[in-house]
This record gives sequence, structure tokens and C-alpha cells, in this order.
Amino acid sequence: MDINGSAVGSRSGLSSPCPRDRLLSPDSDMDVQGYKWVRWRVWLCRLAAVLSLGLLLVVFHWRPRLAVLARCCSCPLALADILLIRDSFDQSHVVEVLTEELEDGSVELLGELEDNEWRDTVQLHKEEKTLLRYYLFEGLRYIWMARKGAFCRVSVLNENWTRKDLYDFQKGLSHLEQSSRRRMYGPNLIDVPVKPYIRLLFEEVLNPFYVFQVFSITLWMVDRYYLYAICIFIISVFSIVFSLYEIRKQSITLRNMAQFVTNVTVRRNSGVEECVSSEELVPGDCLIIPQEGLLLPCDAALLAGECLVNESMLTGESVPMLKTPLPTGEGRYSSETERRHTLFCGTQLIQAKGGGSDAVAVVTSTGFFTAKGSLVSSIMHPQPTDFRFYRDSFKFLFLLGFVAFFGSIYSFVVLFRTDVTWLELVIRSLDVVTIAVPPALPAAITTGTIYAQRRLKRQGIFCISPPRINICGKVSLFCFDKTGTLTEEGLDVWGVMEGGTAGFSELVPDPRLLAPGPMLSGLACCHTVTLLQGKPLGDPLELKMVESTGWTLREPEGDGKELDAEFGGHRVLAVLKPPSGGTSTSEAMAIVRRFPFSSALQRMSVVTVARGGHSPLAFIKGSPEMVASLCRPETVPAQFSSELSSFSSEGLRVLALAYKPVDGNLRTIEREEVEKDMRFLGLLMMKNLVKPESAKVIDVLRLANLRSVMVTGDNILTAVNVAKSCGMVGVDEKVIFVNATPHTAQAMPTLNFSLEEGGAPDAQTSIVTRSLYQSGFDLHLAINGKSFAALCNHFPEYLPKVLLRATVFARMAPDQKTQLMKELQKLNYRVGMCGDGANDCGALRAADVGVSLSEAEASVASPFTSKTENISCVPLLIREGRCSLVTSFSLFRYMALYSLIQFCSVLVLYTVRTTLTDWQFLFSDLFVVTPLAIVMGRGGPSEELHPCRPSASLLALPVLGSLLVHTCMIVLGQLAALFITTSQDWYVPLNSTLFGVANLPNMENTSVFSLSAFQYIIMAVVVTKGYPHKKPLFFNWMFLSMLLVLFAVTTWLVLYPGPVGSLFKLHNFLDMDFKMVLVAVAALNFLICFVVEVLVDNGILNCLRGLRGKRQSKKQYKRLNTLLCESPSWPPLNHTLSPTEQTVIQCS
Repeated sequence: MDINGSAVGSRSGLSSPCPRDRLLSPDSDMDVQGYKWVRWRVWLCRLAAVLSLGLLLVVFHWRPRLAVLARCCSCPLALADILLIRDSFDQSHVVEVLTEELEDGSVELLGELEDNEWRDTVQLHKEEKTLLRYYLFEGLRYIWMARKGAFCRVSVLNENWTRKDLYDFQKGLSHLEQSSRRRMYGPNLIDVPVKPYIRLLFEEVLNPFYVFQVFSITLWMVDRYYLYAICIFIISVFSIVFSLYEIRKQSITLRNMAQFVTNVTVRRNSGVEECVSSEELVPGDCLIIPQEGLLLPCDAALLAGECLVNESMLTGESVPMLKTPLPTGEGRYSSETERRHTLFCGTQLIQAKGGGSDAVAVVTSTGFFTAKGSLVSSIMHPQPTDFRFYRDSFKFLFLLGFVAFFGSIYSFVVLFRTDVTWLELVIRSLDVVTIAVPPALPAAITTGTIYAQRRLKRQGIFCISPPRINICGKVSLFCFDKTGTLTEEGLDVWGVMEGGTAGFSELVPDPRLLAPGPMLSGLACCHTVTLLQGKPLGDPLELKMVESTGWTLREPEGDGKELDAEFGGHRVLAVLKPPSGGTSTSEAMAIVRRFPFSSALQRMSVVTVARGGHSPLAFIKGSPEMVASLCRPETVPAQFSSELSSFSSEGLRVLALAYKPVDGNLRTIEREEVEKDMRFLGLLMMKNLVKPESAKVIDVLRLANLRSVMVTGDNILTAVNVAKSCGMVGVDEKVIFVNATPHTAQAMPTLNFSLEEGGAPDAQTSIVTRSLYQSGFDLHLAINGKSFAALCNHFPEYLPKVLLRATVFARMAPDQKTQLMKELQKLNYRVGMCGDGANDCGALRAADVGVSLSEAEASVASPFTSKTENISCVPLLIREGRCSLVTSFSLFRYMALYSLIQFCSVLVLYTVRTTLTDWQFLFSDLFVVTPLAIVMGRGGPSEELHPCRPSASLLALPVLGSLLVHTCMIVLGQLAALFITTSQDWYVPLNSTLFGVANLPNMENTSVFSLSAFQYIIMAVVVTKGYPHKKPLFFNWMFLSMLLVLFAVTTWLVLYPGPVGSLFKLHNFLDMDFKMVLVAVAALNFLICFVVEVLVDNGILNCLRGLRGKRQSKKQYKRLNTLLCESPSWPPLNHTLSPTEQTVIQCS
């Protein structure tokens, strides 16, 4: 048997508002290798660990894969004790295979699941026992399945449940069934481990940063730098204590949010209802939901009653959702497609209505397999951030290590000639490494991010993923949802137009003016509005629709039997009554069935009856195209398309309604039966105003050369109108519609590009096409969800070109929004997404930067949550991201230059047989560099977005070039101070028979230290950036004050050292003119470095790029844009393309 295997995940994904795909779920596609312990290898490693004084264990801690290879041998997965997992992000993990003995009765009860292939039967003490072999990875349980030869997520045991299966569970599980399932699925806990302090301490101390600190402190103690070593030790201890406190605090906070245990009522197969701990729930348990609601501890399918649910914690959507019972039938259940019938873990059930009894649901997922568990797991185990700045920072550390290596060799050679002892020779050479590679560098660059996160919080923007702040600074394209994001959440009824075989009637501005009939009844009844404490609650659109009819909503009270009897014995969900008085002849109608709105279906429907149960009618409401497709063709007016285009072009939100009489058993009637052969009723037009901030923000982004894209579920014409209203599409810019059709039995796939308003005449087509690219982005493509799907499936070669020019994506389903984010990222865009968090959850998490507009302080729906109800948070977030990125760059360069300054000082002084003292090191590190590094990041972002984005590469020519020039200036400055000193008449050479501190105080040390002290301050000013991404230096008053104070102190040390000079072991120069010369050299050093930095910022090094010739951009979208701008034949207007035609532009 092959030793390689795989962890097979549920193909249906998790029961979650956010689908768990490969991007969002690193464990969905893993390579798993099995290993078995080898006893002699284990003992050999233990011996090696003792002989190496624990160093081998440290290496194993850093590289767990090496520990497995050293202690184990490979074996088939079926026999493995240890598993080595490599996830889809190429990261390695080591997990232990666990076993659990199953009860004898459980084998028979669960034998039907996968033909017992989850069992592992072994011979123990001559007795056959059934063992369950499994492992836990990121909270999820994987069980061994012999037939598949792999460990599979335990959710595969219930992923193929049908609706009928769920309804069969309504009778409840027995105690034995429940106990057996609990052994299989494990406890229903989202367990966030909170490690004890002692374990956290060991893990923190074994961090490479602190290991290097321990090495450095030990070296300094041996070298008798006691004061400096003690100070660094104390700082390290405080740092570790603070870090442990923060880590544990965050773990406790996350555990308190994630872990929830309560008592719930479940039904047993005996019919008895009993109260159990939610920790004991398993898939298949029948859950009784009380009328007062509860905080749900699992995912469950609703089978009876209706529930009003607040899902803001998961989705950021503040409007409660009405959940209805799962339709009956044989179809396979999926929480993704049955969201309106699924109660998700972590959501608050505000109230439940069971028609006189409690609502009933069946548990479908528990623990980390729930919606909440999936999102908590994504916080605990975030997707690795593929950001160039973070990658380059580690490469730069290796570069500094390379410099340190040569510095050590130089020190060794110089010191070898001075006849120092071998111990001092080794110590001094190693000491250079601790100077050249600053261990605090990785920690220092997070300072800017911390300050940015605090500023964002003050502005009402909350972040659960701080590394994403820097990524905000590189966003090149931002996607926006329409309704509730670009436009107002609420809508006003603009008018109603009835339709039929004879055509459309006149527009009726107020639905109250409609004659009694199906249209008025449909507007009053076709919704999911409910009452909470007597107040209507539901979708803002439906609230406005019901309000416009003047009808009043009433819901059953108590057991509801009286109301049921009034309407023919049907179980009544709600009653709608026409306004009393007036001339209305309409009668009250009761809603007896609801089929809620689905983004995928683009419709919702209800079944109603009149008093006495008479005149049962079905009403449907949804997108006009979808409703018309479900109506009998002869009932749809011939002017349907033209009227729809007319209203949509005006930016109106258009809905269509239809109805039909129904018969049969209304309690069991299927949705498919209700929503067919409908009779078209008419159109409802609603005005959705664009938020005043939208146009301003889009204009700001446009001026900053940031693309804006609309991704909506609304009609394409409405979306185009809103795009024009908010400035995404200019008044004089062309919109081209992309129409793609899928392969059918009657026709091949086709692709067509047509100008809006019916296209252009043939004579004008070539003229329009030729001028499309002459001014850059002066054309915009618009595409709907169906065409997008056909384009991806049948015309993949055209997809990048369409994505490059498309501004409007309409009628997009939630999973298509997520797919769009990924496709844009494939073109090397840094993609941002802003939405309301409801249908945008997947897209918000798939984007590089996701912003959810929500009243919740923090939602796990996206990395960023803004309390502001408009998109004005987007420019602010980008500005903060750019500011943070520039600050991180400045801090990184400053810490590198600080190390190089000290590195050069030490090498220069080693050359002349002396060194720096304890107090000199302390002054430089603790009193100059550390305070400056801390306050350097306090400067806020610029007030406006600049068209040029900051660089994210630390290894770019301007960065490396400026560092090289500054390093040269540092060396020249220190050498100038040394040579000026040695050229003085009063210069006294130091004792050549002594070395190091024994030679102190001396003139060489004092002059080099004095200039290096100025250089620390000089470089802080030089590398600190202001315009265009940050406010000028003087706005950071704390940093400016620190610079002035440190400059004054350093100048005082040079000119009038006094008693402090004795503490620092500085030579007291009596020549004031010489001291002024040292200050002048420092000033000249500052002037040169400052001018060089300004020249580099203005592109002086770009001339060197000309020597290598013009190169294509590494960004695919930029290369593709260049090619398209040079092609006047694309897009081919009014020309139908098929997949076989090769008239495409290849992107090299």
C-alpha cells in the first residue's frame, strides 16, 4: 500500500453562510504521509538531545518535520502513529493518530454508514475489539476509512443526508444511538485552547528572536558587558511577560466568543423530551426550540415552525432573517443552498413560532464543522499572507546576516594580529553578529500597524487581522456591493404597473389606488415580514412594499387554533387585512406557506387562503426575468422586455409578481409545484437612491488611479444606471454589454459584445471601436451572472480581457462573487471588497481586503468591519494602509541603518585596538534608537489619496540604492571623524599593547562614538517619510520633540561632557574648535544623506533602469492592458464568437 494518502473533505462544504472552499479552508486539500515510531531512533534522539544540551530539541521545535523523520519511519496510513500533513499552502504540520474503543452496540447501529469502513478491527489480548482511528487537525476530526485508504472528515458520514432523512430524524435518537454518535463525532465544542503560562513561556523563549537574545546576552556576560546584558535581559523579560499576557488574553477572548455551552431540549425516539447539555449534541439529534428563542449551539435544519434569527455575528447583516421549515422531498440537503431553512451556530434566535407549539429542528453539524466553527478556525489558523513586504523582510535579514559574516571574518583577522587570547578572539567575532543583525527588527516593523489599528478603531473601523492593514496600502481595485453599500438600504415605492395578455396598464404611483384583485393581494402578502413585540420586522424592501398597500399584519397568538379555524383549519403563519373603511372590497388573507427568498433562485413565494380556507392562491415575487420564465408565456405582455429595460435604465429597482390558484394539500405542497405555470401580474418599481457619499468616494478612488467595480445581484440595467450615478461610468463613456450563452442541446456556446441602447450602426461601429482606447479607460463592460458563468466555462481565453474592462457585474450569486475575487487576484490585482456582509460573506473573506458595513463592533464575516453605513471608510482604510506600509518601510530601514552604524563603529574601533563601552551601547540602544523607533510610527496618514501607490519591495533598487549610499556616508563620516582626530597636533596615540576597554578613555573612541550618536538621529530624520502618503514630520510632535531633545543631549555630550563623559569613558577634548568641527561633520553628513534621499525619492536611480532596457511589468493586468490598448479590434462589437474561434489576444 502506498504510504501517501489524502485528507478527503466534504464536497458539499460546511454548513455555513460562508462556503468553505479551498481558499477559505486550508484543510480541504491536504497531502498526508504516515509514519510509525522506531524505538531505537527515539532513544538515539534523546541521547543526542542530552549531548547537545537541548539544542537538538530546539531545532525539532522549529522544524517538526525533521523530528518526525529522525524518530520515525514511513509506513502505510492504516498503520501510522504519526501523520505529516502538508496543506494547500505548502506548510507542514505533525499530528498524532488517536484511537477510541467503540461500544459493541454502536457497531450495529452505525454499520450502515459507509459499510463500516470507518472501523479498524484489531486483535488485543486475544479479544476482537473495534477501534475508531482518528486525528484532530485545526479542530476538525478526521476518521480512517479503509475503503478510501484515507482519513476523511467525519462530516462525510452525514454529508449525503436527504431532506427525507432529516424528517426521519424528527422522531429523535435513542440514548444508545446518541452515545455512539458522540463517540464518532466528538463533543459539540468549539474549543479554543488556552495554553498555561508555563507552556507559553517555553514556546515564547524558544522563538528564534529570543533564542538569539539569549545567545547575545550570554556572549555579553562572558565579555563582561554586565550592565548592558542585564538591561537587555530585563527588557526581554518585560517583553516576554507582556507578550504572554497579550497572547493569553486574546486566547481567552476568542474562547469566550467561540465556546458556548447551554442546556437544550431534545426529543428521544420514545417521544420523551429531555434537557441535555449542548456539549452532548450530535448530528441527527431532534432539537426543540422554545418560543422565546435561544443562542444556537449547533447548525440545524428547521423542520417545523418559523424562527426570527439575528445573524449579525456571522455575516454582519443587522436585519434579522425569517427562517422557514425545510421543504419535504427526496432532494439532498445542503446548508449552502438551504440557508433560509438552516439555523446556524452562534446566531441568536429572537423568537420561534411553532403554531401553538415549539419549533423543531434537526442538528446537522457540530463543533468546528458548524458555520461559527468554520469562521473561528479561520481566525485561529489564518491563511498565510502572501505579501511581498513580509517576504522581503526575511530576505533582508539574511542579507544583513551575510554582512555580519564578512564583518566577523574581518574582526577575526584584525584581532588575530593584535595577539589577543583565543577566547576574546571568538567572543569579539561573534559579538559583531549580534550588532549587525538586530533581533528587534521583526518586532519593530509592526509598530506602524499597531498605531494604524488604533487610529482605525477611533474612526469606527475594527480589524481582526492586523497584517491586512499594510496590504490595504497596495490595493489596486475595489469592488462594491450595490444595495445598502452604494445605495440606500431603504427603498421607496415608485409605482406599480399591472400586466396581462392585453399588455401593461397605466402606471399607478400608489399601490393603494389599485383595484382589489390579485396584484394588490400579492403586494400585501408575498413577503416574509414578521412581528416582534408588535412591530413589523424584515427586509427593508418588503417593509416598504407592505406599508405602501396600507394592509395590516397580524400573527397568531397563543396556540393559534382560533385563527386556524377561521381560515379553514389551515395552520396560519400570518394574516393580512385590508384597510378598514373606504371603498375597498378586498378581504383578509392568511399566509399558510412561505418559500423564502434565495439569491440563487432570485425569487420567493407564498401560499394564501381566504376566510374559511377558500380561494387558495400562490404568489411569487422576484427578479422580472426569473418570474417571467416561470409564467405561462401567453400571460406575459409583449412589451415586457422593453418596459423592463426602460425602468431599469432609469435606475429603478424592478420586481415582478405572478400568481395562480392552487389545490391539493397545502401543508405538503412542494416549492417546485407552486412556482410553475404562473400567471403574470405586473411590475413593482422602487426607487433606490444613491448615497451622497458614494459619488465622492468613487471620484476620490478614480483620481487615485484605483479601479472601482460594482458586484450586485440586481438587474444589469439598474446596476449600469447606478454606476453612472455614482461616477463609476462617466457621462461620455461607453458601456458594452457582454452576453455569453452556455452549451445546450440545441446550440453551441456564443459570446457577443454589444453597445448599450441597441448598439451602433455598422458605419459607426469601426469609428467607435477605433476610439475606444485612445484615452485609456473610456469604455466599460457590463456582464450578468449567467454570462459570467458561461464565459468562465466556455470562453476562458476571453475571461482576463473581460475582467480587465468590466465595471458592472450584475445578477451575481454569492458563490460567483467569491469566484470573481479569485479571478481578479489571478491577474495580480490586490482586490478590496466592500459589502453589507449578508450575501457578500464569501467574497469579503476571499478578497485581499474585505470591509463589512455593519453596526456590530467586530464581525468574523470579514477582516475589517466599519460602523459607518457608507463607503467613506474605504479611502480612509487605504490611506491608513499606505501610511502603515510607509511607516513599516521607514522603521525597517532605520533599524537596519542603526545596526550598520553600530557595526561600522565597532569595526573601525577594532581596527585601532579599542571598542565601545557598556554605557555607550546603552545610550545608543535604549536612550536614542528605541524611543525614536517607538514614536516614529505615530504620524498619521495624508488627508488625500495620491495616484501613486507606495512600494512593497524592500529589495527594490531605490531601497537598496539609498541604503548603500547611506552606509557609505556612515563609514565616510566615522572615518572622517577618526582621521580629523589623528591629524590634530595634540593627538596622543592609544596604547598599542592594550585592547578593548583597557584602552579607554581614548580620543579615537570619543570621536567615533560622538559622530555615530549624531548618525542615529540623522538617519531617523532621513528615512522618515511624509508626503504623499503621510502627514509631514512636524505633525508628529512627539517624534519631533524626541529628535530635538536627543540632538540637544548629544550636542551637550560632545561639547560639554562633564561627569557624564566620565561615566561614558569619553576623552575630554579641550579644543572647542575641534568639537565644533565634529558637529559640523555630523551636519554635513546629514545634509548629504538628506539630499541623496530626496533625489532617490524623485527617481534619480531610474536612469540605471534604462541601462537594462525596458521591461514588462510583472503585473499581469498591466501587461494585458498594454496589449489591449494597442489593439483597435477588441472587443469585437456586434460579432458573435464561438469557442472554436481563435480571434483572441494572447497575453505573454
